[in-house]
Amino acid sequence: MNSIGKRSTRVAGLGGVILLSAVTIFAAGPRQGNETGVPSAQAWAGARIIDGTGKPAIENATLVIRNGRIEAVGRRVKIPAGAARIDATGKTIMPGIINAHGHVNDPAQFGVYLRDGITTILSLGGAKEFDLREQSAKASPGTAPHLYVAGLIQDSSAIPGAVAVKTPEEARKSVDELIRNKPDFVKVRVDDFLGARQKMSPEVYRAVIDEAHKNGFRTAAHIVLLEDAKGVLRAGVNYIAHSVRDREVDEEFIRLMKKRHAFYSPTLTRELAVFTYSETPSFFTDPFFLKEADPAEMARMEDPKRQDAMRNDPAALWYKEHMLIAMRNLKRLSDAGIVIAAGTDSGGGPGRFQGYFEHLELEYETKAGLTPMQAIVSATSGAAKALNISKQVGTLEKGKWADFLLLSANPLDDIKNTRSIESVWIGGVRVPDKKQ
Repeated sequence: MNSIGKRSTRVAGLGGVILLSAVTIFAAGPRQGNETGVPSAQAWAGARIIDGTGKPAIENATLVIRNGRIEAVGRRVKIPAGAARIDATGKTIMPGIINAHGHVNDPAQFGVYLRDGITTILSLGGAKEFDLREQSAKASPGTAPHLYVAGLIQDSSAIPGAVAVKTPEEARKSVDELIRNKPDFVKVRVDDFLGARQKMSPEVYRAVIDEAHKNGFRTAAHIVLLEDAKGVLRAGVNYIAHSVRDREVDEEFIRLMKKRHAFYSPTLTRELAVFTYSETPSFFTDPFFLKEADPAEMARMEDPKRQDAMRNDPAALWYKEHMLIAMRNLKRLSDAGIVIAAGTDSGGGPGRFQGYFEHLELEYETKAGLTPMQAIVSATSGAAKALNISKQVGTLEKGKWADFLLLSANPLDDIKNTRSIESVWIGGVRVPDKKQ
């Protein structure tokens, strides 16, 4: 399953049931056991706990964790005998952040995500993802996030990370080859890149979705336009992995989303990364950003020639113009009761900074009109529902993995406070600090 232990997954039926088994080491440092003197449990006492369900924060609460899982949480929790008591007065504890649409391209990126509080990732398309999932499963405790993957994207062109399928027959054959590796989603891309290339036809994407479903695998769709989003929903897709950006969503789209019990990932920061580097963005001075940002990538984004090109790039201008539509659509869908799963497309292109963009996404969700609590839910229980892993992660509830962030400030006061991270814990193991 990653640093928490060995993972076994199988998707059964369209519900995509994920079976998880794990053996865990509880705390960083010495192996656990009475002979070492390490307590068998820890009790974080006096904290404000945001449990990820959307319910009001629990003030002056206690979180008890044992053997990597949550044993108890609440205000009236009795601290077990022998448990190590940790004073968390004035601190906020929230679930680890789930990125329901990112991209992991190299195991070195595990630590970047984790240190920024991203404990679970759906890497939604790439040639190396099955190997990366295996590496994550074998990683030492506290050093890799829970990683779910899609493998090669089913597309109309064989661009990096994708395979080209031109006919329904090719699509079915490609899906059959893909699912030998048991992806967590089968992803289809329906996009002509603003007229730059051929778009996948409905006959082909219907074959992709149908073949995946026939074999018990869930599906996700990259879309841009409302009509394409409706088309993949009519074909039965489970997950809309980007915002509808060309125009306002309508009642028909909302009905289709509800009929299919589909999930929606806004990836607002994906749009931001397309147009924001026409100048040096303000977040380039954010200390939280700078602690993990790749200086070489920053330099590329600050190159004057690149910035000048972005100022006049038709695609960048289109996405900048349509960003507000994407934000309005997010608000409308949230108000309509559609489950929002926070995603960023981080790692999927230049300037999409992993770890930081997940926090920036939450900021933009609140700019779109969601409350800080709604934004947090989108990156915790909402994302867990989209990935069908709610029984294991996404909320701080008894029996679930102890994946949580200790914050020095309250994100309900200001969503930017999700960046006030004092420590990150995954499966009860503290994530090590960055090596200098």
